[in-house]
Amino acid sequence: MCGVTGVYAPGRDAARLAFFALYALQHRGQESAGIAAADATTLRWHKAMGLLGAIFDEEILSGLSGHIAVGHTRYSTSGSSIVVNAQPLLERSDLGDFAFAHNGNLTNTEEMRAALSPTVTLDAESDSEVLAKLLVEDQGPLIERIRRLLVRARGAYSVVLCTQDELYAFRDPWGVRPLGLGAFDDGGWIVASESCALGTVGARFVREIEPGEIVRIGADGIESDRAVVEEKRPALCMFEYIYFARPDSELNGRAIYMARYAMGEALAREHPVEADVVIAVPDSAVPAGIGFSAEAGLPYIEGLIKNRYIGRTFISPDQQMRSRGVQLKFNPLIENLRGRRVVVVDDSIVRGTTTPRIVSLLREAGAKEVHLRISSPPILHPCYLGVDMATYDELIAANLTIEEIRKHTGADSLGYLSLDALIAATGRRRDEMCLGCLTGSYPSVPAGHRPRKTAVSTS
Repeated sequence: MCGVTGVYAPGRDAARLAFFALYALQHRGQESAGIAAADATTLRWHKAMGLLGAIFDEEILSGLSGHIAVGHTRYSTSGSSIVVNAQPLLERSDLGDFAFAHNGNLTNTEEMRAALSPTVTLDAESDSEVLAKLLVEDQGPLIERIRRLLVRARGAYSVVLCTQDELYAFRDPWGVRPLGLGAFDDGGWIVASESCALGTVGARFVREIEPGEIVRIGADGIESDRAVVEEKRPALCMFEYIYFARPDSELNGRAIYMARYAMGEALAREHPVEADVVIAVPDSAVPAGIGFSAEAGLPYIEGLIKNRYIGRTFISPDQQMRSRGVQLKFNPLIENLRGRRVVVVDDSIVRGTTTPRIVSLLREAGAKEVHLRISSPPILHPCYLGVDMATYDELIAANLTIEEIRKHTGADSLGYLSLDALIAATGRRRDEMCLGCLTGSYPSVPAGHRPRKTAVSTS
């Protein structure tokens, strides 16, 4: 996950624009955040652990002067959740200082690390720093260093980078992680992980940065460079459509909300059930729940209220509270559930630890029947490209049949969306997506590569 943004807006407060863009991307990472800003002569930065609102105030933002900025909000898949791993990373090179923010995950990290000089000290624990240090150690203009990096680095990486006077954005040749370009009507540019961040700061979406493309923005305007990257099969992560992206974002011309709504419609056609009401597990499954309801002709109601602040605190509940599990995060609307046959739509089942608790919670609230409908196919394989999705041993669908999963969850019935219906809902072709967690076929992953306890990296 992770959220990244970069701003080049002469005459405007770029750090403030980056701050509000990151607010729109806060769902992509809550462990730490940071912003670096430049005014053509000086590069300043601030980063810390926690959420944006706790890290930045007026005094800090006022100190980040300049018309150029990059920002990052972190979701880690390797590297401890400590401030040294927070981004943007600040690097010194023979070309001057630069700030570097990365969303993604490399599959050849060890090979890239081995290419660094023995004298290089790595302060952080992520592959993001390896990418940045390779740019520091290379020779020639920065644009040429980035070109060579695109050839050498394998895996998923969407990067924003600023020097004292320019902004760069580039995306891996497979385009696994999203990155979009926006423009301000009064001049200036912004790049961000999702289009929802552009509207938040008053920019209009122009286009997505293409896989393997380098965008450079400076005093002379904006330039696009795709000179040296071998053409690859596009491989945007399917989980952006299923879960990651905000429903008001757009990817490849398809609104995320409408894609999820279509998933729900298809799910109702593939797995009809006699029931009284449809609910969804908030928040990412809500559009699919509404789509299921419309196609099935069943009323959609709220059955679970989400506490959006649980999971955003360092204070751990005591053992008695932990034993209540999911009730820390969800509270049932008992009057909507009592005595009813309930279809509950969720976006996925990964480890299978939360879903049984949700089913139990609904039954305790008085639901007569609970029918699980999942708006994605079974998650059968780990992710190598930046999602902390567990190992084969931890993935429930890699170890149990669908009927066994149904029994494990305690549901009266269980239905998963088919892969063909999922792809159709996105409006993309099968060969334009990364479906590795669903099919075991990954872009840019060497044969025999297997993940560690968590995926190897990122941002």
